[in-house]
Amino acid sequence: MSLLTQIDKTRIPSHVAVIMDGNGRWAKEKGMPRVYGHQNGAKAVRATTEAAAELGIKYITLYAFSTENWNRPKLEIEALMTLLVSTIESETKTLINNNIRLKIIGDINSLPKSVQTKILDLENKTKDFTGLTMVVALSYSSKWEITEAVKKIAQDAISGKIIPTDINPTTIDSYLSTSGMPEPELLIRTSGEFRLSNFLLWQSAYTELYFTNTLWPDFGKEDLYKAIIDYQKRERRFGKTGDQQ
Repeated sequence: MSLLTQIDKTRIPSHVAVIMDGNGRWAKEKGMPRVYGHQNGAKAVRATTEAAAELGIKYITLYAFSTENWNRPKLEIEALMTLLVSTIESETKTLINNNIRLKIIGDINSLPKSVQTKILDLENKTKDFTGLTMVVALSYSSKWEITEAVKKIAQDAISGKIIPTDINPTTIDSYLSTSGMPEPELLIRTSGEFRLSNFLLWQSAYTELYFTNTLWPDFGKEDLYKAIIDYQKRERRFGKTGDQQ
């Protein structure tokens, strides 16, 4: 029986973030090149996104490529960029047919022009959709994002748009890539690693963390359901005591 039956539909997190880890190890276990793992990881993205949409999750943020990933072998990066373009092309119809909005966060200008063009085109095609928002973090790191926000805040302070003493957490929120989005209630990391790897550090201040040994290409709908069930067993206190809830 599917774990879906155990989920309380009235307590679905509005925003789930995912660190998709383990593609390379998954491929190595099968004696295949790392790009084979990335190709199969793309299939896990579709399954997870479909499950999120069916559950009524409003935002799912996927950590696809970090700023640190630029340090990987050149051939792997080239293969990843090629895969990214082909995935966008193949999934465009699915997003449109399912009312899914695409949003990209990260240092987009560092990506190849061909990738930028495809991304911007699909973002534009889906910008008015009202279903699930699929946020893809590309060439992203939280330290990069916060640094860029600080630069913009400083510039606006210099120009008189902002009074420094009025700056508060809400101000900072408005300068981040995720401005206008709810903070993630649940962050999932696959492959047995126990770290955030420079992902949504500001936004995840009160996020529930869920770690699984499952490698990303093997992650499917039931795995998402399991994470949601675990999340629903937790008490979210935000610094208060349990009696204050």
